[in-house]
Amino acid sequence: MHIQYLGHSAFLITVQSGEKLLFDPFITPNELAQGKVSIADIQPDYIFLSHAHFDHIADAEELSKRHQAPIIGVWEIHSWFEKRGCPTYPMNVGGTWYSPKGSGLWVKLVPAVHTSSFPDGTYGGVPVGFVFSDGKYTVYYAGDTALTLEMELIAERHALDIAFLPIGGVFTMDGEDAAEAALLLDVEHVIGMHYDTFPPIKIAEKDKLKQTFNENDIQIHLLPIGSSLDLSKIITVSAKES
Repeated sequence: MHIQYLGHSAFLITVQSGEKLLFDPFITPNELAQGKVSIADIQPDYIFLSHAHFDHIADAEELSKRHQAPIIGVWEIHSWFEKRGCPTYPMNVGGTWYSPKGSGLWVKLVPAVHTSSFPDGTYGGVPVGFVFSDGKYTVYYAGDTALTLEMELIAERHALDIAFLPIGGVFTMDGEDAAEAALLLDVEHVIGMHYDTFPPIKIAEKDKLKQTFNENDIQIHLLPIGSSLDLSKIITVSAKES
């Protein structure tokens, strides 16, 4: 599984079948991503949106139309983007999407504790996170969320190899809560997201953040925008059953 960090909470993930999953694209308005990432270079097969806030959907419509990539999310996200001419796939919390290519790829919508509304004020439905697997790795993408005991249940149901967790605080959980979340999720590797983009979520002491995770035998990965990570380089596939 190949992961490219596009800034903020946006990731392009290529699974072992070659399918490309784009999560929460906020690229063109992100000043930190300028000169490092361009949506002209992003060619997703599917677009997953955790909720409707601007900093998670900004480039979804353009990329969906350009590549005929379905936008996948809760019903309200489907409805809003369908009216704008995007291909969509409606779901809700607890539902599981299976790749139409028969590759074995699946994505499940799980609860997140946050809010959700579109830039025009339209209600965006409930926020979600995603658990997904390509048959080799099983991953949790939290979206925007607070620390919640739902994470313990996710770990009981799925043998996770890595978790994508927000760490910036203010609008989501902070690094300390994210380290606790990693313990609940039973993961040894975390990819940090939703930090530094705006002044309120800028992390000044990243060494202290890393120490918080290290003290719990968890490795936090803070990827430079535009950089990539191959999970096979850091993770031995778990022997636990998913």
